[in-house]
Amino acid sequence: MRLKVEFTTEPFDLDEAPPHALVAREVIEAADLDSVDVGPFGNTAEGRADEVLAAVDALLRKSLGAGATRISLQVNVVGDGGTGEGA
Repeated sequence: MRLKVEFTTEPFDLDEAPPHALVAREVIEAADLDSVDVGPFGNTAEGRADEVLAAVDALLRKSLGAGATRISLQVNVVGDGGTGEGA
């Protein structure tokens, strides 16, 4: 199974990226994911279910630890490789 996660961290700072946003970016970029798109107002990543879920766990823990007061995320199933891996 493949998953896609979309997320934002708050509070926002339009002048420079706050520490929690930088941590979130580092976590997602370091994860073993197939597709990562990091932007100023939203981020997406896609990959195998196990990898996405591990990245989401690290993202939540580390971003909150770095000062995030809110993390909004959405996880969608985007495909099924038919093998049942990662389910």
